Amino acid sequence: MKLYTIAKTQINLIELAKPLILASGSPRRQSLLESAGYRFAVEKSDADESFPGGMEPAQIAGFLARKKAETFLGVYKEGIVLAADTIVVLDGNILGKPENAQKAAEMLRRLSGRRHEVITGVAFLADGRIESFQDTAYVYFHDLESWEIDYYVSQYKPYDKAGAYGIQEWIGLIGIEKIEGSYFTVMGLPISKVHAYLKKYRV
Repeated sequence: MKLYTIAKTQINLIELAKPLILASGSPRRQSLLESAGYRFAVEKSDADESFPGGMEPAQIAGFLARKKAETFLGVYKEGIVLAADTIVVLDGNILGKPENAQKAAEMLRRLSGRRHEVITGVAFLADGRIESFQDTAYVYFHDLESWEIDYYVSQYKPYDKAGAYGIQEWIGLIGIEKIEGSYFTVMGLPISKVHAYLKKYRV
């Protein structure tokens, strides 16, 4: 386990009554939690990302977040485990993480000029109980030219990102027309809602 702390220049460090463990290796989630003023440890969940066939896309992110949190039951009895999962949905179909450059480019071509959903599920394990919620944002892409897609894929290699893009990267700067919902939900952690939950543990 690696302990992450916010920069010493942060003025308002949020102290919690229990240790906080982020069950995610995502640097984006780590950055958001750090920027919000939290100290936390990082330990990735070893849960697989499978889900029951026939499950509605709207339920999957929350299901996977809970599944990740469940792997820590009985492990950190005195802590708070925060787990999250993000999915991208287009026309009712889930766009997962692309296997290679070709798959990434194909996904971005499908998203070009369209609206899609980004759903982030969040689960908290504390005091032996799991609580969870989901947050949805709607993202509208401009029509993307082939060279823009090719440049982004070659330079950023978005193979670890659902839907083959990171909103905080170049493609988000030039390609997204508008968002309905939280920008941070698209990044992978609806941080204001996470804070609303965690502040009840503030000392």
